[in-house]
Amino acid sequence: MFVGRNEFLDDLSALWRKSTSSLVACRGRRRIGKSTLIERFAEKTAEVFLSFEGLPPRKGMTNRDQLDNFGTSLARQTNSPRHILENWHDAFFWLNEAVDRRKRTVVLLDEISWMGAYDPDFPGHLKNAWDKLLHKHDRLVVVVCGSVSAWIKSNILDNTGFAGRFSRDYILPELPLSVCPAFWGATAEKVSTREMLDLLSVTGGVPRYLEEIDPGLSADENIRRLFFTPQGKLFKEFDDMFSAVFGDAAVTKKAILKSLARGPQSGAEISAGLGIANTGHFTEHLRALAEGGFISADIGLNPETGKNARIDRYRLKDNYTRFYLRCVEPRKNEIAVGGYRLGSVEQLPGWDAIMGLAFENLVVNNWKELLPLMGVGSAIVESAAPYRRGSSESGKGLQIDLLVQTPRTAYAVEIKRKRRIGREVEAEMEQKLSRFKVRKGLSVRPVLVYDGELDPQLSGSGYFAAIVDAARLFGR
Repeated sequence: MFVGRNEFLDDLSALWRKSTSSLVACRGRRRIGKSTLIERFAEKTAEVFLSFEGLPPRKGMTNRDQLDNFGTSLARQTNSPRHILENWHDAFFWLNEAVDRRKRTVVLLDEISWMGAYDPDFPGHLKNAWDKLLHKHDRLVVVVCGSVSAWIKSNILDNTGFAGRFSRDYILPELPLSVCPAFWGATAEKVSTREMLDLLSVTGGVPRYLEEIDPGLSADENIRRLFFTPQGKLFKEFDDMFSAVFGDAAVTKKAILKSLARGPQSGAEISAGLGIANTGHFTEHLRALAEGGFISADIGLNPETGKNARIDRYRLKDNYTRFYLRCVEPRKNEIAVGGYRLGSVEQLPGWDAIMGLAFENLVVNNWKELLPLMGVGSAIVESAAPYRRGSSESGKGLQIDLLVQTPRTAYAVEIKRKRRIGREVEAEMEQKLSRFKVRKGLSVRPVLVYDGELDPQLSGSGYFAAIVDAARLFGR
């Protein structure tokens, strides 16, 4: 399925209006639909599409393997003799020879970090090929694409040799909630908001995972089959995906994610908990996880000063990873041999609390879609992130699920998933706001986002500046 990427397609299509060729980067989490986006762009707008994918890392892999794979793919797609490629200079020379100047052509270099991992001169060969050969075409778009976003950034985007050469740099996000009902097809209108949210809370808006939904089954049964059976697609996915993206560094990065699965922490708190020195090398692990879409550094503005918060707090952003590490991996061995029997996912210990936090994370990830529903309108958003202030001698600690700040207003957002939500939520929010300090001239407006049955007295009390039913995030 191809859903919800029209703004990217439109922007890519605008490249054909240029009189010169274009170099594009497309980064993002594995399974997020990067290759599919470029394929659809080529299908809709180009006459020729040439696609090359690096081979996944394995023991004994060499640069020769990558070159042979590239040469075979080039020969097959162009119906030309297979050339023996001695290096990447040769590979890009013959690629250029295959490009027909008279036809709109899209070239995709997919999983480029795998392709170039075994030759330190790969970025230099690509840069020279672009400058001396490929850039001279006027009907060509070359896309470098990959799941190891940190590699692309450090080796290509931040490489001084490529300065000013990229026309676009896309970081493909998860699909917004508003387009996700499409994966339920014709049955979408008959499926409850709670069911959709339950599935999205364990998959996030990752297209490849949403394609596995069986619309004929309940959310409970979909989750049970996908995660808690030996053949389940999302039971096997994590180790395959994570090792492929991070290779030898996967062990440390997984430990960081498991630490964050217990709740947001600062870099210093994570390193101390894992017994790892908080050095530049550790910071690189955090940066790679953030670049890969797994975690988020929720900096935000300090509402008291209007300046960036002094301490970065990291949050496990990826809902699939959160659910897998919390609920699936502890039972991995039993599931693998078919010995784990789960009649309903609601039997899992702490299910309501787990799903409540997952729903909160889902809403925070979709804060942009929330803005018009809470009355922000066209105001400039300066910051949108969870807010936490630790306890001190001057006062108690404070945690706000989502704090959206514009130049004149701080919107304190409470996110609730309960069967019934009564006026006690007003008291909870008022207790938080009594400890909430803001700079002079900044208004404070409480907002409630909920999934469940709302007490009519709550909706009519006027305490909250906006009350948003989660169904509205689906356009309902």
